[in-house]
Amino acid sequence: MRDTRYQWAYLFGAVCPDRGVGAGLVMPYANTEAMNKHLAEIAKAVAPGAHAALILDGAGWHESQDLVMPANITPIILPPYSPELNSAENIWEYLRKNKLANRLYQTYDDIVDACCDAWNTLMAMPDRIESLAARSWAKAS
Repeated sequence: MRDTRYQWAYLFGAVCPDRGVGAGLVMPYANTEAMNKHLAEIAKAVAPGAHAALILDGAGWHESQDLVMPANITPIILPPYSPELNSAENIWEYLRKNKLANRLYQTYDDIVDACCDAWNTLMAMPDRIESLAARSWAKAS
């Protein structure tokens, strides 16, 4: 028996390990429009008076000319083939291993609900966010 249906949902997420918080959206596509919505969500989550450094890999929608970067966010584009520099990779690995991988969902809404549940469960664990995403070398001295 195999399920040959394919539907996708994309979980866009960013975390602040110092504050143990994050901002996430589940979108039907991974493109510049979705990224712009995610950037707006991140901008709202940045502490008042603070400025966020947002680490991004080289995905096309991360470097698009049509990207609208909020004033309180500075993007840092990583060099190619360097996932070890992006602490968000630990977030995605954790979510896959604990909530999202190797599951079969009946409907698209079930997929979205699972993504939202996975993200919200993680956001309720600030210590886990810090342990997954903090880097000692990234701290200001």
